[in-house]
Formats: sequence, structure tokens, C-alpha cells
Amino acid sequence: MRARQTGFTLIELVVVISILALLAAIALPRFAALQTEARMAKMNGALGSIKAAATLAHALQLAQNLAPGSAVTMEGPTGNIAMVLGYPTTDLASIGRAAGLVDDLGNAIPGYLPVKTSATVFTVSPDSTHSNCSVTYTVPDGVTTFAPAYSNANITTANCQ
Repeated sequence: MRARQTGFTLIELVVVISILALLAAIALPRFAALQTEARMAKMNGALGSIKAAATLAHALQLAQNLAPGSAVTMEGPTGNIAMVLGYPTTDLASIGRAAGLVDDLGNAIPGYLPVKTSATVFTVSPDSTHSNCSVTYTVPDGVTTFAPAYSNANITTANCQ
């Protein structure tokens, strides 16, 4: 009588390992691309939040018949939102807090890196290692522009990898 075979033969193990390696080689680049796409979607979401916050603050100021430089109090964030020419300033406590990217104490919400890059430009990136993957909010200057400018030009696959 022959003994029954238990376990796998060497050939069966090699075939299974080869199949798993082939699947990993195909799936790994797709998972890496998902991280880039997720980062891009996250930053476009942040831009949407900034646009909504600026529009809401502007609408509040108009509805309350306030002067273009008067601060408004928005529901949610505590304190006043500083305004310039009818829109939030680029301060973290202004557009950053109104958009929900900064808490009431001035700390960035985890997962975002909001920065006032100049007196007129506010930039948000996902983290310090992906600073080129960013969106910007630029307040109007009152001379050539009378509405804020928003940009997601830096949201590219190359910048967000």
C-alpha cells in the first residue's frame, strides 16, 4: 500500500509563488497611483472649501450691509473673520479658519499645511513633503481684480506623487 501524499510538491509551491509575484507586480503600481489620485482629490476638496468659505463670508458681509473691510462673524469658527475688499484676508485666522483648515487656536487641521505665503496669497498643501501639490487663494487687489482668484494649477500627477 502506498502512503498518501500530504502537503505541496515543490513545483506547486513555485507555481503559486510565481502567480503571487505576477499579481503583485501588476497591482503595486496601481496602488501607488491611488495615493497620488487621493492626494489630488484631497487638495481639490480643500480648494472647494476655500471657495465656499470666501463666498459665504462675502455674502454675510453684503447681507449685514457692512463695509468691505469690516470683519464678519461666521457660524462655526469663533471670533471674527478679518476681511479685505469684501473677502477674507490671507491670515490663517481668517480664510484658514473660515474654510475649516485651521482650528480656533490657529493650529492646522491634521492632513493639511495651510500657509500665508504673502500679504495677498494663501496656500494649502497636503504636507511638507508634497509642498508643490498645492492650491492657492489670492485676495483681490481692488485695482485690477475685485474678486478673489483661486488656483489648482499645481494639482498635477508630477507634483502630487
